[in-house]
Amino acid sequence: MLAATAADGLFIIPLLIYLAVIILTIYFMVKIIKFTNEKVKLDRARNEKMDELIKLFSEGKRIE
Repeated sequence: MLAATAADGLFIIPLLIYLAVIILTIYFMVKIIKFTNEKVKLDRARNEKMDELIKLFSEGKRIE
């Protein structure tokens, strides 16, 4: 009886580690997706501002 219980305990530990790795992987993937979406949004805003600056410089206007 004791040998079967110890074997069951040894089987559960790798399973829990595997489950924890999967959960952490999913968590980091979600964080990376959120980060890249925010970065794309900020990059678009920066590009729009750069376009405005290019237009102003090409028109020869002074920026104050």
